[in-house]
Amino acid sequence: MLPDHLTTGTHVALDFGISNTDVVAAVNGELHYWHQPYKGDPDAALIRDILAVQGIELSQLERLTVTGGRHKLLPAEMDGCPVVSIGEMEAIGRGGQVLAIRAGLTADTPIMVVSAGSGTAVLFAHNNTYRHVTGTAVGGGTMLGLARLLVGTTNPQEIDDLALQGSANHVDLTLGDVITGEVGNLPVDATAVHFGRIARGDTTPTPADYAAAITSMVAQTIALVATAAAPGAGASHVVITGHMGDMASIRHIAKLVGHFYHTPIIVPDYAGYATALGALFSPPSHLT
Repeated sequence: MLPDHLTTGTHVALDFGISNTDVVAAVNGELHYWHQPYKGDPDAALIRDILAVQGIELSQLERLTVTGGRHKLLPAEMDGCPVVSIGEMEAIGRGGQVLAIRAGLTADTPIMVVSAGSGTAVLFAHNNTYRHVTGTAVGGGTMLGLARLLVGTTNPQEIDDLALQGSANHVDLTLGDVITGEVGNLPVDATAVHFGRIARGDTTPTPADYAAAITSMVAQTIALVATAAAPGAGASHVVITGHMGDMASIRHIAKLVGHFYHTPIIVPDYAGYATALGALFSPPSHLT
C-alpha cells in the first residue's frame, strides 16, 4: 500500500552509496527498483542517465528525493523538478519500517533497523522516531576485502555461491572443539572461534570453505551487534537492510543468530533498496 502522495504521477528517490546508487520510482502507483554502480559525485547529468534506464525524464517528475553519500551537492531544483534532501538516518529507519510492514509487522512495532552496507549502522525506529544506536566497522566491505585475499574474488554473487557450497567449520572452531558441549541454548556446532582452526594448522580449506567462513563471521557480527542492542533500545525485532541481504548465505546465518538469541531477525525482500524506499515514502510535510 502506497501513501496517497505516491499513487499518481512519477516520483523517484535515489540513495547514493559508496558502491551503488539505488533507485526506487513510483510511477502511477507502481514501484520500480534498479541500481547502478557508483560513478562519482551526483550532478544533473548523472541523474538524467540514471533515470533514462527506465525511460524517465527528470522534467516529468513530481519531485526527486535524494539521500545518502554526497546528495547535498545537488541543487534544490533541476530541469524544473524540485529536489528534496532526506537525512540518511531517517531514510534508513523509515525504509526498514516500510519493509517490516510488508513482512507482516504492524506499523507501530518498535524495531532495530540494520543498514548493512560497506560498514554497518544500527538504528532504532518507532513511529516517526529514528535514532542511531550502534554499529560496527564489519560489513560488506569487510567481506569483499577478505574474499579478495582468501577466495580471489570480490563478486558478491560468486562469494555467495561458494559460501553455500563450503563449510565454515573447516576454518572455524566450534563449541564442541573447545569445550566439548553446549553453552546455554547454543548447540555444539555453534562458532566458538572464527578462523581458529587455521591457527591450529590442521586443516586445508577450499575457497568455498573460506567463503562460508567469511560470510558466517560477517553475518554473525552484524546480527549479534543488533540483537544485543535491541532490548536496551526497546525493540522487539531486527530488520536487516542493504544489499548484503540479497545473499542467501548472509540471510541464513543472520536468522540463526536471531533464533538463538530470542530476537526475531527479518531480512525482507528488496532489502537493498530500503534507504531509497524510506526517502520515497517520506511524508509530504518533508517534501515542501
